[in-house]
Amino acid sequence: MSDRIVSWHASPSKPLYTPPAGAVDAHCHVFGPMAQFPFSAKAKYLPEDAGPDKLFALRDHLGFARNVIVQASCHGTDNAATLDAIAKSNGKARGVAVVDPAISDADLAKLHEGGIRGIRFNFLKRLVDDAPKDKFLEVASRLPEGWHVVIYFEADILEEMRAFIAAIPVPVVIDHMGRPDVTQGPDGVDMKAFRDLLDSRDDIWFKATCPDRLDPTNDPWDKFAEAVAPLVADYQDRVIWGTDWPHPNMQDNIPDDGHLVDMIPRIAPTAELQQKLLVTNPMRLYWPEEL
Repeated sequence: MSDRIVSWHASPSKPLYTPPAGAVDAHCHVFGPMAQFPFSAKAKYLPEDAGPDKLFALRDHLGFARNVIVQASCHGTDNAATLDAIAKSNGKARGVAVVDPAISDADLAKLHEGGIRGIRFNFLKRLVDDAPKDKFLEVASRLPEGWHVVIYFEADILEEMRAFIAAIPVPVVIDHMGRPDVTQGPDGVDMKAFRDLLDSRDDIWFKATCPDRLDPTNDPWDKFAEAVAPLVADYQDRVIWGTDWPHPNMQDNIPDDGHLVDMIPRIAPTAELQQKLLVTNPMRLYWPEEL
């Protein structure tokens, strides 16, 4: 198929920064392989294969120990590719699923056995056609013990998301900080609104991720570093980090994953902060039994 897209760097650089032992890439995806795990008929993009072999090779190249694999929207609610990658990780990966809200409790239990520890609600209209909040709340009330909800939305709908987020009965993790306009700086309207959200519940976490998506000034993404470092410092026990590999829909502005890793000491400048961001916090969410 000629229209399949490649959104990842063919040979990312080796980072200058070395992550601490046990570091977790807590936001990444797998695509296919399509022959084994076909993409959803509703997929808004059709990527080339980016399976577990590639993901784990990148993990080792960048200096990480573990992955949290988030179900990509191109696979819809069939989590087979994500479960397959977790199964091939030798215990070094856990996952976040996307489910039909009508999923049975038995199927949720099977996902738990397969290494899933949360479900994701996507509110990006260009990626999903339907985001039924009432059904999302119902399934959130039935999750296995210790699970959380991951939410992906853009800053312009934060206000209308507040009541929904407040009603979620388990911890919440916000993907990519709700996509604020980082060019406004750390005290900009978007970042202030996001801080208000974090202050509304002490179990809302966030991913300090995706400078390549959020900073139009491009690599080395100085505006992202400037806007996000104060947020990480102020909410250091509720922040996690990930590469977002293989960078869905970024085929026109593919980031160098080594440079993404080199952002870490710019947003978390001390060893203590880096340990929380990359080890302590993601382990609390995804491997609490090991703590």
